[in-house]
Amino acid sequence: MSLPPPARPGPNQLTDQPINASVAHVVAVPRIDRWRIYHRLQELMIPCWCLPDGSLRVEIQNSIGALLLRSVVQQFVASRQEMVNWLERCWEHELIR
Repeated sequence: MSLPPPARPGPNQLTDQPINASVAHVVAVPRIDRWRIYHRLQELMIPCWCLPDGSLRVEIQNSIGALLLRSVVQQFVASRQEMVNWLERCWEHELIR
């Protein structure tokens, strides 16, 4: 007895094609920094909205968007010492290479 040939994927079945999925997150940032973060994300073409309740909603479409979001938020909310430590770690990593 032979097995039937594998079925071809239909329009609703999984294929080898990449999936474009985006996720909207509410980002907790200080209100004083919210508009500056919002404008920087807009410059980077990352969809975001300031909601009436004071929160910032950001749509993350891929891993690059997630990294950019983290970088922008860190730029505004991290202390000077945290930024210095991060920069020193980057330099150390470059020296090791």
